[in-house]
Amino acid sequence: MRDRNRDELISVGIDIGTTTTQVIISKLTLENLAGRFSVPRVQITQKEILYRSAIHFTPLIEHHLIDAPAVAALLSAEYSKAGFTTGEIDTGAVIITGETAKKENAKAVISQLAGFAGDFVVATAGPKLEAIMAGKGSGAQAYSVKHKKTVINIDVGGGTSNYVVFNNGKVVDTACINVGGHLVELEPLGSRVAYVAPAARKVMRECGLTIEPGQTAAYADLKKITDKMAEAVVAVFAGTPGQGMAGELMMTEDLRRDYILDTVMVSGGVADFVYDQEARALSMEEVSRYGDIGPLLGVSLHKAVLESGLFVARPEETIRATVIGAGSQSLEVSGSTISVVEDLLPLTNIPVVKPFAGLAPADPAKVKTLVERSLEISGFEDTSVALAIAGPADMSFNSLQSLARGLTAGLTREIERGRLIIIVLEQDCAKALGQSIKHLIPGNRSIVCVDQVLVEDGDYIDIGKPIIGGRVVPIIVKTLVFNRPDND
Repeated sequence: MRDRNRDELISVGIDIGTTTTQVIISKLTLENLAGRFSVPRVQITQKEILYRSAIHFTPLIEHHLIDAPAVAALLSAEYSKAGFTTGEIDTGAVIITGETAKKENAKAVISQLAGFAGDFVVATAGPKLEAIMAGKGSGAQAYSVKHKKTVINIDVGGGTSNYVVFNNGKVVDTACINVGGHLVELEPLGSRVAYVAPAARKVMRECGLTIEPGQTAAYADLKKITDKMAEAVVAVFAGTPGQGMAGELMMTEDLRRDYILDTVMVSGGVADFVYDQEARALSMEEVSRYGDIGPLLGVSLHKAVLESGLFVARPEETIRATVIGAGSQSLEVSGSTISVVEDLLPLTNIPVVKPFAGLAPADPAKVKTLVERSLEISGFEDTSVALAIAGPADMSFNSLQSLARGLTAGLTREIERGRLIIIVLEQDCAKALGQSIKHLIPGNRSIVCVDQVLVEDGDYIDIGKPIIGGRVVPIIVKTLVFNRPDND
């Protein structure tokens, strides 16, 4: 620590995906930007990637189990190459994504690997969360803000394609389809099939093909398969909802399509083959260079995406989008009027959901609808979440009461499940709003309501015990910072 108002943290991002495992190490510079006699306001003022690992094939045991010792050895080797020890890592994220998240031992493995990050977010990322991470990491969110466009980012990995829609930087929709480049594995630089995933068998049947492990595959047949996969990927956002191959392969609810898309981006392991003419797979050796059909899927997606009718933009990051999105965090400090019960604190790794683009609507019914929709989109089924809100339409008593009624109605399902109600406000009105909500909830339920904190969808927060006479709580905002739009 250089002085009382400035600090630097070393952060790591580790993504264990369907096909590849990657490590990113970054340096975050944090400064207190508040005045001497003001409530501290800590923000990241600089961010620098110090180390990008090689892109490794994820160690698996017969497609069913993650090889935890092999992954740990891989990570240890990368730390050594980067010149860091685990003790030097202050913060970070370890996530398992894509098809790998469904492996039988995924949750146990991620706990074993948690020591490779400091004060980390540890998650088996479901498709919705992974989509948001990838969309921030690819640059789609920042592009949406800069150009004031509605952008869809499709992160096409080894086993899944994850969609996230940003409207001026806000997440408005997500979806996932079971299409990826590693669903058919091939002998590297050869044509012999090594593995066919269940989703790929569905596509083969649609194409009138039967290809089993051990058989030799023809380029033309594999191209039929990847063309059909690409058609399904594009159909999710530009075709007929829920019908055909896309409907069979959907892993989440379909996109809502209650918005007009302007731009499409493709990130993930096959994205370079979508954008780079020189990377095209024109022979079997080129197709199978990585032991799967990923390069050919990229070729098929290039044509299908161009024919979608949307403007096609190239992302800032392709194969590293998710790991960059997940690997960096920031800090905040809460405001001075809060409504909390000290015994409930500290809280750690609480995911953030932001239901409103700006100030909350004045109509309680609209507040209810938007809160319910945001909770559904977020995909967090097994944990409490923090609702992030700029504030009421105005600071009058009536507006606060209307917002309290709308929030309470929108959180009915969470309340019935016995979940802790957590509200994070930008405006300085947490105490009044928190007390209003508490009066509307049956029974002696406790809530946590803090203010003067700016968070976004996909962030995680830690809320510490109150300090300075109980008027302020420290908040650690674990932000996917590399693609939060910069102010400059």
